[in-house]
Amino acid sequence: MGQVLLGALLLAAGTAHLTLARAEFQAQVPSWVPLDPDLVVVASGVVELTLGVALLMVWRQPARGILGAVTAAFFIAVFPGNIAQFAEHKDGFGLDTDAKRAVRLAFQPLLVVWALAATGAVRTLRSLRRPT
Repeated sequence: MGQVLLGALLLAAGTAHLTLARAEFQAQVPSWVPLDPDLVVVASGVVELTLGVALLMVWRQPARGILGAVTAAFFIAVFPGNIAQFAEHKDGFGLDTDAKRAVRLAFQPLLVVWALAATGAVRTLRSLRRPT
């Protein structure tokens, strides 16, 4: 069930990146990223859609665990953007105070844990490392 919910969340976020919330997401791209903010938003939206679909479709190990690890890695990769939103005091999605932005920061590690736990990623990756 956790994997299905995470997949649905990523589908919703990816869709928002490409449609109604595109401008909001562009405002959150860190100023130090040397790419066009729209390109970053579109690319991350496509990745979210891809991961969301995969999470809804992939259930057999070891592919499921590898997918969970890739999803967790994606959440880690976008974490600097959340940090930048806090550090640069950028408003977006109702995060209009440093306190609200700080709370948002606390949730990103939970997404990483969710991706790993819902897919059995740690167990799968450990089993792939063991000699047979």
